[in-house]
Amino acid sequence: MLIASPVSVCSDVDVLVTFVPDSHWTLFDMVHMEEELESIFGRRVDLVSKRGIEESLNYLRRKNILESAEVIYVNS
Repeated sequence: MLIASPVSVCSDVDVLVTFVPDSHWTLFDMVHMEEELESIFGRRVDLVSKRGIEESLNYLRRKNILESAEVIYVNS
């Protein structure tokens, strides 16, 4: 899923990812993915897992992100 930040020259790209339940992504994998996306987009990327947002104690942040997320790519 991709969540677009307000568009400006300095804006970042917020990416919400969902992993297959049996996958074992490490923090290093996430950092590597974030760096690859920054190279592709040519700007800073904030990468966060959907599960991390779903488990967030901040109700307003969780609600806002999950309601505004747009699915860009699905691999089934």
